[in-house]
Parts: sequence; structure tokens; C-alpha cells
Amino acid sequence: MRDSEEANDIVQTVFARLWEKRETVAFEEDIKGYLYRSVYNSCMNNIRKDGARDRYVSYKAGNTDNFTQGGTEQQTLTRELEKHIAQATGALPEQCRVIFLKSREEGKKYAEIAAELNISVKTVEAQMSKALKLMREKLADYLLTISLILYINHLL
Repeated sequence: MRDSEEANDIVQTVFARLWEKRETVAFEEDIKGYLYRSVYNSCMNNIRKDGARDRYVSYKAGNTDNFTQGGTEQQTLTRELEKHIAQATGALPEQCRVIFLKSREEGKKYAEIAAELNISVKTVEAQMSKALKLMREKLADYLLTISLILYINHLL
């Protein structure tokens, strides 16, 4: 990971998830392998998420080279998708929207958002879960379009 704080957050999240599932998870063998794999998977998910966030922040900052190389058809799809994302974001409840934008547009970590808004990290996690669920519901019809644009941009 990039820094120890980020690594600590991941490990803490893994332990919190394990504690929440303690009654349903049974370990017949050593728990070490489970923990190692959970931390590894969480790290990989975090790295993928950071890459997507970096591309999005770059795009919002005006560096649209990676998004506009596909021609006018892709540009039109991208603009339409932006409009729908903005509408879905605008429809989020106030606190949910603020936390979502701080995470996704400003690239802040949950701990930073919690400190800034004087709320717990758990509240930030819960609000982000809620925001992502609502965004998935609102943008479900555009999921294929999003996937295609991301795939095409990955190829370029």
C-alpha cells in the first residue's frame, strides 16, 4: 500500500468484518490463511478503486485525453453518462452526497472525511455504502455503457 495509515485501515476493516461475521464463519484450520487472503483481496480492491478514482479526478480536472480518444460517438456517450451521474449524485440525501463527493471527487480517505465532518469513520462507511447502493440503483440502466467506456479506455 502507499502508506501505513491506508494499510492500517484495511487491516482494521478486515477485522471488523470478521467480528461482524463471527457467528457464521467457522474455522476448522488456522485463521492465518483466511486473514492473509482477506487483507490481500482488500488491498487489491483498494488499489483498483484508487486507479479508478485517479482516472476520474484527472478527467474532472480537465485532462480528458483518455476519455475522448474514442471519437465523437464515445464523447457523446460520455457526456450523456456524466449528465446521468450528476443527476444521480444530486438525488442523494445531503450528508450522503457530501461524503460521496469528498471521497470520489476530492479523493479523501474515510478517516479524513470523518475528521473533517466531525463524525465517526463507521458513519462515513455507512453513508458511502448507502450512496453507492443508491447510485447503482439510479445508474443500473447505464451500467453496460459505463462498462464499455471503461473497457475502451483501458484498451487505449
